[in-house]
Amino acid sequence: MSSGTAALHLALEAMGVGSGDEVITQANTYVATAFAISYLGATPVFVDVEPEHGNLDVDKLEALIGPRTRAIIPVHIHGYPVDMDPLMEVAERHNLRVLEDASHAAGAVYRGRKAGSLGHAAAISFYPAKVLGAYGDGGAVVTDDDELDHKLRVLRYMGQEVKHEHRIIGHQERLDPVQAAVLRVKLRHLEIWIEARRRIAGEYTRRLAGLPLRTPVESSHARHVYYMYTIHTSQRDALAEHLSGLGIETQRIYATPVPMQACYRHLGYRETDIPVASRLARELLCLPMFPELTDAEVDSVVDGVRGFFTKGGG
Repeated sequence: MSSGTAALHLALEAMGVGSGDEVITQANTYVATAFAISYLGATPVFVDVEPEHGNLDVDKLEALIGPRTRAIIPVHIHGYPVDMDPLMEVAERHNLRVLEDASHAAGAVYRGRKAGSLGHAAAISFYPAKVLGAYGDGGAVVTDDDELDHKLRVLRYMGQEVKHEHRIIGHQERLDPVQAAVLRVKLRHLEIWIEARRRIAGEYTRRLAGLPLRTPVESSHARHVYYMYTIHTSQRDALAEHLSGLGIETQRIYATPVPMQACYRHLGYRETDIPVASRLARELLCLPMFPELTDAEVDSVVDGVRGFFTKGGG
């Protein structure tokens, strides 16, 4: 696919999602997850997230399922897998399709299985900053459903199975061959890069212990790939400004939950509908994270964070 957004869009279309349908996804994600639903004339229904990892709260899922619900999009946020087994049980009970948004999670593992192999299909982004990134943009859909696979191949190439014979109205969303060539080379290095990310994350977690902030939690049944390394602190904005003054770039990730964005205000969500996502929007800060970070750069980040709190914060 040409992008992760296209992968989400076409996967939902291949699943039969259309006008008047509802698709449940989480409130704290990149807006493309919801846009893919809206492109098809369907309505995104936003579920709150659990506080430990910021992933979709499966316990709150079933109450949002109604007669128009057709699918669920769990997002493996920041590179940590959603608790998929109970989610799939809910989906099976209500005959819903599950499309994993694995844009953050190439190489992540849940109970011995790779993220992207847990639902009926998964969308992956190859945006350059991702764990596995192309030189430009790109995406993919993975599935073990032969019928879904066939529909996707036709949809992404102008609705044709045979050249110049257009069976359905399709799209021009093929992956650029140059990006495919780059990804083919980079794929063999993925595990090395993931281990580098995990090593850096381990250093952050160990050396930031004892400060008035919360670092990522990793359960024994899952492997985090640390697309982003996020900390939680009520002094997020002041800390970000402090680090910026030291020349350290951070990111205030998903500072406005998707249902609170201007384009979705008509849906009528309030912060009280998504209390955890709303709190995380005020507290989450992404520290620098990429495999090539040097020990000296990690030292600078740690010293900057520790220095902020040692001096009494903001």
